[in-house]
Amino acid sequence: MPRGDKDKYTDKQKRKAEHIEEGYKDRGVSADEAERRAWATVNKDSGGGNKSGSGRGKPDSNASAKKGGKAGGEAAARRSASAKKAAATRKRREAH
Repeated sequence: MPRGDKDKYTDKQKRKAEHIEEGYKDRGVSADEAERRAWATVNKDSGGGNKSGSGRGKPDSNASAKKGGKAGGEAAARRSASAKKAAATRKRREAH
């Protein structure tokens, strides 16, 4: 099997890589780099290709997705605190 051949990946893994790749492209990453990162993420989550026989695949860990969600949640919390402070400032200035 030549290097880079994706025959051993499940349809779900291929869809996942495609979706991740699109996300990177939307953020301005080059097409080649986006594809490389997408497959690296799929490999990290699922341990590589799973099409090796019935019942022999490994479940996805989704570790990368959990990491991204955690980081996003922290940013949202910071924005929320900032928004509360801004609202309090506006209310205080309006009273004068």
